[in-house]
Amino acid sequence: MRLAVLVLEDEPEVRNALVRDLAPLAGDVRLEPAGDVEDAWEAVAELEADGDLLAVVLADHRLPGRTGVDFLVELHERPHRSAVRKVLVTGQADQDDTIRAVNEAGLERYVAKPWDAADLVELTREQLTEFVLATGIDPLPHLRALQAERILPSLRERGDA
Repeated sequence: MRLAVLVLEDEPEVRNALVRDLAPLAGDVRLEPAGDVEDAWEAVAELEADGDLLAVVLADHRLPGRTGVDFLVELHERPHRSAVRKVLVTGQADQDDTIRAVNEAGLERYVAKPWDAADLVELTREQLTEFVLATGIDPLPHLRALQAERILPSLRERGDA
């Protein structure tokens, strides 16, 4: 089982840039790109079929058809996926959309475009760590993608470190 990060962005250049900037995590985490909400749900189904675990979603807001906030709300409303960490990466969400994402989707973070690549990797590590700590899954197989300084105390408590 691998942890997965879903990158939901309709513009191919931006989607590719996000995936490229997350490349330092690619050896330890599955990066799954999607161009719209329908693609995103197909990616989630594929992840589950492969035995991988959706841990973080980085979603643009403005997409063809339904919005990224719509997807995040739908994801949050499904009890077995409510622990998935949700990050809005956009330059176009208005205040009402952002408030809806916080109140109805449990949005963890908002990243304005353009982003800093190093900050994006660290933010993703932080969100992966939060997911592992919240769900109680074994962090050891995923340790290289997590914030070790936050995981080690939990490992000491259970006697692994």
